[in-house]
Amino acid sequence: MKSTTSSLALTVILMTMTLGCGHSKNGTPSGCADNKKLSLSQAESYSSYLASQWRDSVKTATEKEFQAKEISMGEYSMKIHWSVFGDAPSDGRSLFISLHGGGGAPAEVNDQQWDNQKRLYKPEEGVYLCPRAITNTWDLHFRPESDDFYSEIIRMTVSQLDVNPDKVYLMGYSAGGDGVWRLAPRMADTWAAASMMAGHPGDVSLVNLRNLPFMIWCGALDQAYERNERCTERIAQMDSLHEKDPDGYVHEGHIVEGKSHWMDLQDAAAVPWMAKYKRNPRPDRIVWRQEEVVKQDFYWLGVKPEEAQRGKEVIASIKGNTVTIEKCDYSSLTVYLDDRLVDLDKSVIITRDGEILFEGKVKRSPSVMRETLRNRQDPSYIFYAEVELSL
Repeated sequence: MKSTTSSLALTVILMTMTLGCGHSKNGTPSGCADNKKLSLSQAESYSSYLASQWRDSVKTATEKEFQAKEISMGEYSMKIHWSVFGDAPSDGRSLFISLHGGGGAPAEVNDQQWDNQKRLYKPEEGVYLCPRAITNTWDLHFRPESDDFYSEIIRMTVSQLDVNPDKVYLMGYSAGGDGVWRLAPRMADTWAAASMMAGHPGDVSLVNLRNLPFMIWCGALDQAYERNERCTERIAQMDSLHEKDPDGYVHEGHIVEGKSHWMDLQDAAAVPWMAKYKRNPRPDRIVWRQEEVVKQDFYWLGVKPEEAQRGKEVIASIKGNTVTIEKCDYSSLTVYLDDRLVDLDKSVIITRDGEILFEGKVKRSPSVMRETLRNRQDPSYIFYAEVELSL
């Protein structure tokens, strides 16, 4: 499901934008076509222009839902409540998306839990936003339809409240913690850091957390659904993942002695811990496993939607101007590039199992820049070039 608000407005404005690399008198880029190779400075200038136009279009498109504090898509709607703390930093505000408890219960129970979550944590700086789950089912925060709502929240706050898209944090308590267990891995390229409080992990895989700082909190006496045991196991899993890949899987695990399901806000320490981190949209190594909601893009990789299935994996890394495909369960793969990943003025090499799949220069393209912004709806994921691989 895609948003019918900002997505539509963004598509329209990107289709009508003048192609170009310089700037005309009215500020619109002009002077080069899609088939012309861009210099680095031209690509940077065009990227800034696209991001600015994107913010303006999304601000207009989300004004109604911003004022109403409610987002509607199809048969579902999500009420949202936020508070703003501290002064806005020069690089934009932080956004903390905080998921309430409850779950499979009457609506009034989940409403009460939502009201409680609004007051539960107070960051020193940032927008503290609590969404009311779109259903009252046990999986109320991580139903497949939910992902687009969280993405819309981010777009809205980036355009309306000057949120930095690289400073978006996810947290949740109890049923909200259940949501974090699932949303953190399947949307790992969205968050700067995440913290799970008193939730149950179910069967979720943690491998996608390679580039996402992650915290686990659970009371040592929280025996319902064996939460304490399952969380202890997942802390050990994160320890093992980090031991095997020391540059990834940054995490902390806390099993709080003497506490049951309620931890007396000892878990509030997660807020300043998360705030230390910013998202890196261009990590040098990616581990991507499709979860129950499959994705077409993840960091700087893309796959065809018809091939995306739960459990399929890609592992890829970049060093210098060489991209190494360590594992790939797909017959085709798109590698998105820009000069923050490689030097596009030099040849790029892509290998798999010692075999060179691609070698040559890749041109910076205005159409790729527009396409990646249109598809990702995130200015941090404007890429300059792409290489499509047949595997």
